[in-house]
Amino acid sequence: MSRSVIGAGNEPGESMSVSVVIPCYRSARTLPQLVARLLPVLRDVSPPHEVILVVDGSPDDTWTVAADLAHRFQNVRAIRMSRNYGQHNALVAGIREARFDVVVTMDDDLQHQPEQIPHLLAELRGERLDLVYGMPYQEEHGFLRSLASRTVKAGMSVALGIRTAREISAFRAFRTRLRDAFEGLSGPHASVDVALSWATTRVGSVLVHMSEREDGRSNYTPRTLVRHAVNMLLGYSAAPLRAASYLGFLAGIIGLVLGAVVLWRFIAGDTTVAGFTTIASMVALFSSAQLMSIGVLGEYVGRIHGGGMGRPTYVVSERTDAGRVPGDAVVISGVGSGSDGR
Repeated sequence: MSRSVIGAGNEPGESMSVSVVIPCYRSARTLPQLVARLLPVLRDVSPPHEVILVVDGSPDDTWTVAADLAHRFQNVRAIRMSRNYGQHNALVAGIREARFDVVVTMDDDLQHQPEQIPHLLAELRGERLDLVYGMPYQEEHGFLRSLASRTVKAGMSVALGIRTAREISAFRAFRTRLRDAFEGLSGPHASVDVALSWATTRVGSVLVHMSEREDGRSNYTPRTLVRHAVNMLLGYSAAPLRAASYLGFLAGIIGLVLGAVVLWRFIAGDTTVAGFTTIASMVALFSSAQLMSIGVLGEYVGRIHGGGMGRPTYVVSERTDAGRVPGDAVVISGVGSGSDGR
């Protein structure tokens, strides 16, 4: 079913309608305060707005609290996942439900301050940027957690070719039309930031204030971040397969050098074991050929895998017939009606 997004062609200076997507896990205590702070901010910056609470299989009372907030406030909606799928999968679910022209994503633990949202939206005004990340003035995590996060971002920059990977943050605002880039995204290992990188290169960042986590502690440990990095590397990149080709090439060079050495030793009469020269050289050379063949085959498999991920051929930014509404479109007017742990 196709959807029309409200205000998708906002002119500079006009107010933007905003959908705020919040993945929720073990946040029964923080959600009421978060929503209470969030709604006044949205009323000031965006008369048409909505808050989408995506409860990601939380084992506590988070769903009960989220459902109650949705009943109390017209512009709040709650979605319950059948089990815990992970933060990015929950984000994808919420983003696909968004009905307004800008999506803001934020955490549920009050580290991302609702009062900082206007700074993100201000950077989106006009047509200069499509995606804005909120970067903290001061890192809010410990040394190991921060080091792991920086390492993951550096890996994304090198292996996935995302030039702005070092600016990535869970506090982000982007034009809803970018979700067309991952309409066909499927599988258990989703990455919102990789999918957004398929849609635009007009990415920026703005410094924002972050708060200390008020309740509990983050389940995004260095180990979890490493696992997330491996999932992205294997799921969105052929770099490991390409590395096999490089390894085979290196083994081939070593084999040639070894062959030359043992051949020289044989000619000089230093080799006393019959057949050692031939065996040593052939093992090295054929090992190289095997690894290089596997790497080449892997390249093809990786490209087939990449084509099956739903990566877009193009993303439509604007249509001349935007005013026409298809028969199966969902049209919203006025104010909205309404993981592994983090």
